[in-house]
Amino acid sequence: IFSIVVFGSIVNECYVNKDSQHPELLCIFNENESACSYGIAVGVIAFFGCIFFFVVDLYFQQISSVKDRKRAVLLDLGFSGFLAFLWFVAFCFLANQWQRTTLTRGFAQGADAARAAITFSFFSIIIWVVLALRALQRYRLGTDMSLFATEQFGTDPSASYPGYPGGSGVESTETYQSPPFTETLEPNPKGYQVPAY
Repeated sequence: IFSIVVFGSIVNECYVNKDSQHPELLCIFNENESACSYGIAVGVIAFFGCIFFFVVDLYFQQISSVKDRKRAVLLDLGFSGFLAFLWFVAFCFLANQWQRTTLTRGFAQGADAARAAITFSFFSIIIWVVLALRALQRYRLGTDMSLFATEQFGTDPSASYPGYPGGSGVESTETYQSPPFTETLEPNPKGYQVPAY
């Protein structure tokens, strides 16, 4: 949603006429076309990235390959970190260019949209850092728990199931205790007997 606010406000209201004598549209951020283009580009990339990773999250439980799950989590982590960096650069760039802007009568029309783009680019930094931390937590949980536990199994379909990690796979009778009340068992029981209380 923040990315929509940023690129939407830049596209809709940050291209204005400087005054009535100049008919061409100029970027409101210090007349620097790069500032508007960068804000739009980062907003669009973030928007489509959000849609992609939302779909990946929906189908994550249905990904059967452990390696594919690991790749999806690492891709989410890398993309979130990269977007946090891009939003940081966008915030610094737009704020710097806005600070250098001299407001003429034409530029004053888009001032609120420019401030909104700067504000929401700052909030986007926080959101993407949180998403990166969530992806990192998911990765750590996956490496500690059963998410990646099946990597130890062989890929050969005729391979047998591996035994218990600490043993040979064959249980010895020495590990079991004898059944309780063995002294009352007879070698040849005569049927049901009522216990004496």
